[in-house]
Amino acid sequence: MADLELPNYFLIDVPAEARLSPSMLREALRQIKRNRRQYILDMSTEDVVKVLARLADNWRDDLFPFRKHALEAGPAATGFSRETLRRGLDQFFGRITEDSLYNLLAQEFGDARRLDTPAPIPEERVENRMALAVGPELIGHITAGNIPCPTLMSMIHGLLIGSAQFIKCARGAGFLPRLFAHSIYEAHGKFGACLELAEWGGGQTHLEDELFAEADCVTATGRDETLADIRKRLPEGTQFVGHGHRVSFGFLTKDVMTRALAREQAQLAADDVAAWNQLGCLSPHVYYVQSGGALSGEKFAEMLAAEMEQKETSEPRGDLPTATAANIADLRAMHETRAANVGDVRLWQSEGSTAWTVVYEREEMFRPSCLNRFVFVKEVTDLAETLRTAEMVRGQVSTVGLAATKLDAAEIVRQLAHWGVTRVCPIGQMQNPPLTWRHDGRPALGDFVRWTDWEL
Repeated sequence: MADLELPNYFLIDVPAEARLSPSMLREALRQIKRNRRQYILDMSTEDVVKVLARLADNWRDDLFPFRKHALEAGPAATGFSRETLRRGLDQFFGRITEDSLYNLLAQEFGDARRLDTPAPIPEERVENRMALAVGPELIGHITAGNIPCPTLMSMIHGLLIGSAQFIKCARGAGFLPRLFAHSIYEAHGKFGACLELAEWGGGQTHLEDELFAEADCVTATGRDETLADIRKRLPEGTQFVGHGHRVSFGFLTKDVMTRALAREQAQLAADDVAAWNQLGCLSPHVYYVQSGGALSGEKFAEMLAAEMEQKETSEPRGDLPTATAANIADLRAMHETRAANVGDVRLWQSEGSTAWTVVYEREEMFRPSCLNRFVFVKEVTDLAETLRTAEMVRGQVSTVGLAATKLDAAEIVRQLAHWGVTRVCPIGQMQNPPLTWRHDGRPALGDFVRWTDWEL
């Protein structure tokens, strides 16, 4: 199955030696816009939801050819182990059901029918009016190369709102988006005909300019400097949705630091660190543990290290490029030196490899992880100290994994929200947001559509 033959439906299928020219890209973009008008403009939302839900269900079936190929060829193509890919695909596609898709549409538009025909919500009915939501003719997605889920979700969002889509994959990151696009084409050829994918490295402005000229809306995920550059180059009137650099962390209150609860939280924390090898914006860099509980932050770090060791057995990280592994080894050596000279630093690590690392420290400063299952544990007095420690990344924190009693949780969430955090979830679910999640605190679909109000 590793030699699955994919037809040449998309630009990304063309052999690497066939250089992509601006004129080829321009014609491809105009073709998918024509296909949208011909094939999917009048397709009902109900039909779209059924196709997407059925396709997501197939992607969780081990006999589905595209999934089989992803699990067999994916480790070599992506660097993720088979087990990491399996878990990531199951979680991602498990979110996509008919119910969850309708919930998303109701959350964003008040009524899923408003993508098909003018329809009122109760507040509009009082004023004797209704509204219709219209998606862009063409969305151009500039995607990041760290993990595949955001790219796949962008494709699903675009299909839901009836847009043609061009997906520009980062160099070497097109494996899963390409497979998913082909699975869409097989499930519904008219959907597939409204997609186009290509892969190129950074700096190809002559190609990007063609995309920017044709697209009504451009999305981009990447470094803040990259987003700023794209925003400057877009034609006036082109909509832009950008997702810049983000980090995440966990916070555990003293009330969950009993032996039984702490061990359970350590297992869940290990799940968060291992998911997609900690490479996503939702992955934790550090777990803050409030002091004063039955167990210390240092003891929690020890428990987390034991769970990371177990996780490497059940869901190995996979191999890394030599330079990345060397960087982890250098950072380990630095912390080993600190541990030998400073009493409040300890280090746990995998034997004979760089598979996982846990560093405990009392130092009051947020320290970004080098990722690939390298995580910090810090002991703090309270949430206020946590936020002072993390002030350097204020405005860049996507998700906080929280372990707290119901009595404390609401107030903690309120403080995090006012500090700038856009998502709080249980530890263990940091890399598994619901389909209805508002990425960076923005509407999942609402930023893309244009509204037409009809006053009766």
